[in-house]
Amino acid sequence: MPVERLLPDRESADLLALATELARDELKPHAAAYEETERFPREQFRTLGKSGLLGLPYPERWGGGELPYEVYLQVLEEIAAAWMSVGVGLSVHTMSCFALVNHGTEEQRDRWLPEMLEGDLLGAYALSEPHAGSDAGALSTRARLDGDQYVVNGTKAWITHGGRADFYTTTVRTGPNAMSCLLIDRATPGMEAGPPERKMGLTGSTTSQLIFSDARVDADRLIGAEGAGLRIALSSLDSGRLGIAACAVGLAQAALDEAVEYAKGRSQFGKPIIEFQGLEFLLADMAAAVDSARATYLDAARRRDRGMSFRRQASVAKLVATDAAMKVTTDAVQVLGGAGYTRDFPVERYLREAKVPQIFEGTNQIQRMVIARELKNR
Repeated sequence: MPVERLLPDRESADLLALATELARDELKPHAAAYEETERFPREQFRTLGKSGLLGLPYPERWGGGELPYEVYLQVLEEIAAAWMSVGVGLSVHTMSCFALVNHGTEEQRDRWLPEMLEGDLLGAYALSEPHAGSDAGALSTRARLDGDQYVVNGTKAWITHGGRADFYTTTVRTGPNAMSCLLIDRATPGMEAGPPERKMGLTGSTTSQLIFSDARVDADRLIGAEGAGLRIALSSLDSGRLGIAACAVGLAQAALDEAVEYAKGRSQFGKPIIEFQGLEFLLADMAAAVDSARATYLDAARRRDRGMSFRRQASVAKLVATDAAMKVTTDAVQVLGGAGYTRDFPVERYLREAKVPQIFEGTNQIQRMVIARELKNR
């Protein structure tokens, strides 16, 4: 069912209509087959780029849309409702561009951003490691300056678009107490992707390790000052968490829509099952969860757009929206009963896809820590 949205202007409404049409016609018809065969949707990302949807919150000067985050996230929700792997991929690409947009030099932006924002290049974000997930301060991948190049050694883990991306925004250790950000090209000698992870969901989205063995990265690919990498990474995650929240809401909305349509068409004891109070209340709770989760990410986005602090609100949105998606997709399977447990209907896939948003961009346990820390430091 169409979601009624309050948008700031006509231009934003037209853009959202374009995204909704593209999601319906170009994404949703292919989602099940691609996920079934674990096929990476590279052409779909190119389509998003040609449609101007890969750089919505970034400056027009480099090919972006220069739109408020409030609008970008609602577009992202529509994309994720049609195909979660593409929605998450768009969110990750946007986060991968964040460091260059906000901390790069004018020369670096002019050199790389146009291709990144117009769809020619697809990005990935390389922060986590096999033994450093939630504890970003424990990163061990090292970059040693050797002349006009950094020599990088180590392993990054759980990289969305690993082996498929054209560039990797990578956090490395450049000193005992210093971390830095490098923008690493996919063709860098000494860098290779590990085999794709075998996942329960988002199977169209490739996830792998990145292995660096004396990989040589030109020093002009350092983004921001040396030693500023952890600060850049954490600020990127604040915005990235809003992207995941919007994707989770899109997934939950898709599950709710499927459950409502099924309940309208399925009859038992002489009437549609949606008329039974037990199901009415279940569907009402699902709708309340979706609407509430959407409100949290919009609140955080509006604070961000106004230049206000939004770290706590981003964590709240990520926590609430991803927990809601897990609950709503589980309940959607219940509404469909035995049919919901089969691959003849998409809700079983939605349920599998809903789990990982509670884990990546900082687990929901980490979000609770962030929220509590922000409360203590007020």
